[in-house]
Amino acid sequence: MGAARESVTIGAMNAAFAKTALTTAGVYIAAAFSEIAGSFAFWAWIRLGKPIWWLLPGLAALALFAWLLTLAPTEAAGRAYAAYGGVYIGASLVWLWAIEGVRPDRWDLTGAAICLAGAALILFGPRTA
Repeated sequence: MGAARESVTIGAMNAAFAKTALTTAGVYIAAAFSEIAGSFAFWAWIRLGKPIWWLLPGLAALALFAWLLTLAPTEAAGRAYAAYGGVYIGASLVWLWAIEGVRPDRWDLTGAAICLAGAALILFGPRTA
């Protein structure tokens, strides 16, 4: 009976971890695209000659980005920002390909994979009290 109870507890812990990981991934992905879109609005205005009103949705996207990062499941802002950095790099390469039409090369993808592994370590690594 003890083994069955332990198995249920471990299963519940795994389910909770999976839910937290999926929620965290969703928050970070949404934050990344909000930040990139907001920053791109400034890029488009300054570098591509788009009208100044492009900054309005850009500013809204940057405010959304900042709010989304507050939803990261960590007590330390610096840890949330550090882990987010890896996701931002991966999302930037998706933007590069999908929006700008430039296909990432193997070095881009390898670098992003290393950064994402580092982000996972920062966010989900075991902590001591």
